[in-house]
Amino acid sequence: MSRYILGTEGPLASNYALSLLDLDGVVYRGKSPVEHASEAIAASERLGMRASFTTNNPSRFPSTVADQLRGFGLSLGDDQIITSAIVAARMLADRFAPGTKVYVVGAEHLRDELRKAGLVVVDNADEHPDVVLQSWHADLSFNELAQAAYAIEGGAEYYVTNRDLTIPREQGIAPGNGALQLAVIAATGKQPVASAGKPESAMYDEARVLFSATDDIVPVAKSLPVGDRLDTDIEAANRGGYDSLVVLTGVADPRQILTAPVIQRPTFIARDLRGLNMTHPLPLRNADGSWQCGGSVASVADGAIRLAAAQQVSGQSDDGLDVLRAACCAVWETVDAAGGAFDPAELSIPSALLDI
Repeated sequence: MSRYILGTEGPLASNYALSLLDLDGVVYRGKSPVEHASEAIAASERLGMRASFTTNNPSRFPSTVADQLRGFGLSLGDDQIITSAIVAARMLADRFAPGTKVYVVGAEHLRDELRKAGLVVVDNADEHPDVVLQSWHADLSFNELAQAAYAIEGGAEYYVTNRDLTIPREQGIAPGNGALQLAVIAATGKQPVASAGKPESAMYDEARVLFSATDDIVPVAKSLPVGDRLDTDIEAANRGGYDSLVVLTGVADPRQILTAPVIQRPTFIARDLRGLNMTHPLPLRNADGSWQCGGSVASVADGAIRLAAAQQVSGQSDDGLDVLRAACCAVWETVDAAGGAFDPAELSIPSALLDI
């Protein structure tokens, strides 16, 4: 089903009960906080939105992550952090009997979660593990990848915590777990059976349960995943039937958003987490087929996005993204109407959009 940009009556934080916030590229970049993130989260909580923090990074204990966030000025409990390690351990415990042996490419947090789930962590392929679980950590070695390959070649089932090709770090974008999996896949010829992290929706589903009263689970319609990646955060939201907010503080950029396939289209767009506390204007389709958002009009003709100014209308935001919102609707409608005959990668995009 096609997904176009939506609008809100009042701030997002007043429309949704629970935010499902990605961390890397949204709240922090490595050890550094993302600008405006902490203040925006605190402001959203004052408007009644509870904050949970979801990350595909399985390498750090929730208490360590929570300590870092508290260092940025946020007030939160350790139990507000859910990692792909937590979800992966629950996933394997659901699929395998207690005592199943698992070879882990990963840090101690992941090993700890597996042990708590009743599984046995082994240290090498010679112990004949039943399962290989691959994740990312900063000190990952060649030998870990080699042992994973040997175990898979020996018959172990192959699972991963997440498929992120890249990970934002202090110095820039680095290879993520998905990129490192390519080495194991190439060596074994085996694809992972399943992933615990995004773009699967299990993390969001798990978070809703963990941050809800036992008899009053926050519904999907009142939960808002927030992320910087279309291929993980936003795709996971769409797979699970959630609305979503993409922010421009990490991986996603205007070109990616404009040319996104249906499964990766966000519901809302914001520069950063201050978007939680703003009213989002609704783009409207004009009689001539163009799309208007605030004072910006966009259309697609002859393989190019055309932009124009319009008389300002009520609901115009002050974040400078109305032109991108209008352009997204124009492009997505064109792509959907073409039924595969139009490749958005070949679209000519004005610099006014790319430079946002």
